[in-house]
Amino acid sequence: MKERSFKKNDTGMGKLYLTGAFTLAGTSVVAARYVSGQLGVFTIAAVSMAFALLLLVPLCFRKLIETLKQFTFRQAVALMLQAFFGMFLFRVLLLNGVSRTSALEAGILTGATPAITAFLAWTFLREKVGLRTLGGILATILGGLLVQGLARKGTELNGGHLIGNFLVIGAAASESVFNIICRSSAIKKAAEGNPLDPLVQTTLVTLFALLFCLIPAAFEQPLTMLSAIGVLEWAALLWYGVFVTALAYLCWYAGIKRSGAFTAAAFSGLMPLTSMFLSTVLLREQTDVFQWLGGACVIAGMLLIGVKKEKETVL
Repeated sequence: MKERSFKKNDTGMGKLYLTGAFTLAGTSVVAARYVSGQLGVFTIAAVSMAFALLLLVPLCFRKLIETLKQFTFRQAVALMLQAFFGMFLFRVLLLNGVSRTSALEAGILTGATPAITAFLAWTFLREKVGLRTLGGILATILGGLLVQGLARKGTELNGGHLIGNFLVIGAAASESVFNIICRSSAIKKAAEGNPLDPLVQTTLVTLFALLFCLIPAAFEQPLTMLSAIGVLEWAALLWYGVFVTALAYLCWYAGIKRSGAFTAAAFSGLMPLTSMFLSTVLLREQTDVFQWLGGACVIAGMLLIGVKKEKETVL
């Protein structure tokens, strides 16, 4: 496939879309905190996706029907993989992690996404990794260690807390796999000259993710649990569905068509920045010097990776 540089406005719009996507995604940690422990993780995921579809389907119904008429098995598999890693597995790991650790630490640890994405882009997409990118990966690893407390002398780690942190890192890894799958799929669709509309793509991925959640959610007594929650919890679910799912993924698909894997990796660092700020302001969570040092390392890693210049493909 022949590659050429983006036009300036294409690149700017891509970055704007990615900024919106990852800023909204960063609110997921705090939104999850409001309902974590009161509802099952599959129930939370399923209800939020149902809210998202209530918004998305009416907006793209005609285009959705036209797309489904021409849908191929390969396209279905690609979207199912995006749904599994980007929505289903990411949320299951994140929600289980947030219930065991603080929202602040969970938010910081999602900052591992740029480093993991950069590593996967180098491994699978054959994108070159320079010294800055390598330094960014190492800074992210150091930040993760500091946040988990492994650098604290004489501190005894709580097993459940540590498991929660590792689950959040697993969620970041799942998000990174999703990033790479989307970028690879976008390149292939551009080569075929038939890219999916971002709104339709978001709707189909959300639908597949919802289907993944339905059976396990049925074992969590969802109706009984949902009837017991209050207005704040319902508001958190609505936010998770409309903003964290529908709008964030819509911005993501629009942005990844105009950006490369390393650009997406750098902008995914906005997730921990957003969640750190909201955890401190809304949840009033206390922090220590190691957490802030860890957060600074993660942000430094994000900036180092983002400095890399890449040849991006017009999609």
